[in-house]
Amino acid sequence: MYRKFLKSKLHRIRVTGCELYYEGSLTLDPALMEAAGLAPLEAVWVYNLTNGARFETYVIRGEPGSGEVILNGAAARLGQVGDEIIVVAYAWVPEEALADFRARLVYVDENNRIREVKEARPS
Repeated sequence: MYRKFLKSKLHRIRVTGCELYYEGSLTLDPALMEAAGLAPLEAVWVYNLTNGARFETYVIRGEPGSGEVILNGAAARLGQVGDEIIVVAYAWVPEEALADFRARLVYVDENNRIREVKEARPS
């Protein structure tokens, strides 16, 4: 049996841009993606702490070292520059792999610079 667990979390990152007339997605600084273990085009859920919006999209690489977090396409209507959001990805994990499974939790400063990366396990 498989169970769904949190795989990655970018906690309280700040929106730095909104691009309505874009294909759609969430642009992230590659440092944030790497720290959270997110791949380009991977599905993520976005929880906007500022306005309560919740939506699913996918991530694309932004400019390295920029700290950028850009809501693109329809998602641009669900947030504004300065909003604090949580970005998460989930994984289906087989029961027999739970002992080795670890989620990555990434915490940032007010400029989306990585402050701390933690691992969590389901236990």
